[in-house]
Amino acid sequence: MTKGRASAKLAQIMESLRHLISSPIFLSATTAWFLAQFIKALISMVRYRSKVAKRDLLLTLLWTTGGMPSSHTAVVSALTTAIGFKVGFDSPLFIVSLFFSFMAIRDALGVRQAAGNQARALNQMISDMNDRWQTGYKPVKEIHGHKGSEVVVGSLLGIFLASAFCNL
Repeated sequence: MTKGRASAKLAQIMESLRHLISSPIFLSATTAWFLAQFIKALISMVRYRSKVAKRDLLLTLLWTTGGMPSSHTAVVSALTTAIGFKVGFDSPLFIVSLFFSFMAIRDALGVRQAAGNQARALNQMISDMNDRWQTGYKPVKEIHGHKGSEVVVGSLLGIFLASAFCNL
């Protein structure tokens, strides 16, 4: 590849990237995720003021699941709403996004909650076994699902942000 073609290809890639990150759909979903996680970190900081280390706050901001508001729901609600505004609420893309959103929200509410409850029960059994027979088994990760109120707030946050990015 010649130097000129390589430069043209790089310019094309950069232009595509610029279009992506300036898209209201991308901005809505990204902002919804970040803002939901930020709110979650603030709530955690206020609730557990003396117990939360800076590292834990960073972990909450970037990675933690469960809690108020649901970042899963905020992202899928923002994504679906922005798609509706940009390509139409009667478009096939909106309908696909809507149903994937329903599945993600259902997962946040039920499946992950059930898995977390099972993990807690299993960890209690592991702890009892370790105490009784010194087995050394390690606990499994407990997945935290969402309460209905956390999902509603996440959904409203996503819809509001998408409406703002697409209409202002």
